[in-house]
Amino acid sequence: MSTAPLLALDGVTKIYRRGLLDRTPAFRLDVDCIFDRPQIVGVMGPNGAGKTTLFEMIAGSNVPSAGRVVVAGQDIQRVRYSQRDRLAIHYHQSYQVRRFAKTRPAFMLDQAESAYPVVHLFDEPQFNTQDGYIGFMLDFFRRLRREGRLVFLCVHPTAPFQLEILREICERFLFVGRGKAQEFPDYGTLTQAPDVHQYLGALAP
Repeated sequence: MSTAPLLALDGVTKIYRRGLLDRTPAFRLDVDCIFDRPQIVGVMGPNGAGKTTLFEMIAGSNVPSAGRVVVAGQDIQRVRYSQRDRLAIHYHQSYQVRRFAKTRPAFMLDQAESAYPVVHLFDEPQFNTQDGYIGFMLDFFRRLRREGRLVFLCVHPTAPFQLEILREICERFLFVGRGKAQEFPDYGTLTQAPDVHQYLGALAP
């Protein structure tokens, strides 16, 4: 059995430049962290900070400018395009995202060594507050964790109940802002961080 972490973001950087002639970075995101066990990770950050870009890199649909995304011991960029969702699957709201920057022929890439996604990325899912839907979704996230999966839940809070969801279910947190992803070990530490407190504004605990 593999002893590799479920997910390693190994010196990952994404840079978007202003244009072909102007090579000044217009956007930069740096991430370096390891997730070595099943857990539910909450993700927050301002619009445009790079949350979706981070999820795209984990799922293999966006190529890092530097570094490697390694899922269950496999470099996601070296896995065949049609099989990357056996390692990491990206849902934006209610839809699976399957766009890949094809940098080399598929036959030159490796087969996925997993038959079922190891990492599940939920990008601002729609939480219907009616008829127990939130409870159903939280049970689903917990089931994935019990089955040995790594779950990321990205929320852009507009109401207190969304923060309550993060507080109740997440064991670890990432805040994406100022060009990096900051790690926090618990909800209290997250919400007391100055950048997070400023981001949440009136919603801050």
